Amino acid sequence: MPTAFTEPPAYAVAADAHWAAKMARLKARTLPERSLRVCDDDEAKKNATDAALELAKARTTARAESVEQGIAEADREEWMLARPAVVAAQLRVDGAERALEDATIVLVFRALPRPAWEQLLRDHPPTEAQADQGMEYNVETYPAALIAACHIERDESGGEVPGMSELEAQELLDAWPDSEAKALFTCALLVNQTLRADLGKG
Repeated sequence: MPTAFTEPPAYAVAADAHWAAKMARLKARTLPERSLRVCDDDEAKKNATDAALELAKARTTARAESVEQGIAEADREEWMLARPAVVAAQLRVDGAERALEDATIVLVFRALPRPAWEQLLRDHPPTEAQADQGMEYNVETYPAALIAACHIERDESGGEVPGMSELEAQELLDAWPDSEAKALFTCALLVNQTLRADLGKG
């Protein structure tokens, strides 16, 4: 005799669908990314800073004028933005920021999925001496490997293209000053170890 099919209660069906939707969102989350900006053009950096200061001064002057002229608080921002001095200062900021962006190299790092992170640690175990000092990885080989594994490069259309190799990462670590080499490695390390702000809140 065939077993009779029992329709599950509506609340169970709703709960299952609710969890399925939540799980789909959890699985669709993107891995965190972190950027390191490198700029050797001191003039471009100075011009951007100076332009920002000029804009701040122009806005302060325009705000004082708006008060003197009795401009209502609700209309003050629009009135300030229309002042010729503020418009000119904003144009200088825009130009200086474009020049700074052109002079800046941006390196983007993406966190590794946990299995890949753990495999990389297994591939670069500390030496006996390093382990005695409490190191989790081989300090000579792991930094370049992590940098190469986490670095992502995008073309002009936003598509991902091959990025930094392990050899190239090691070349940078060897050629850069200690502080900058540490900043490079730290950026790749932190993207894997920093808890995103949306996690951990009760």
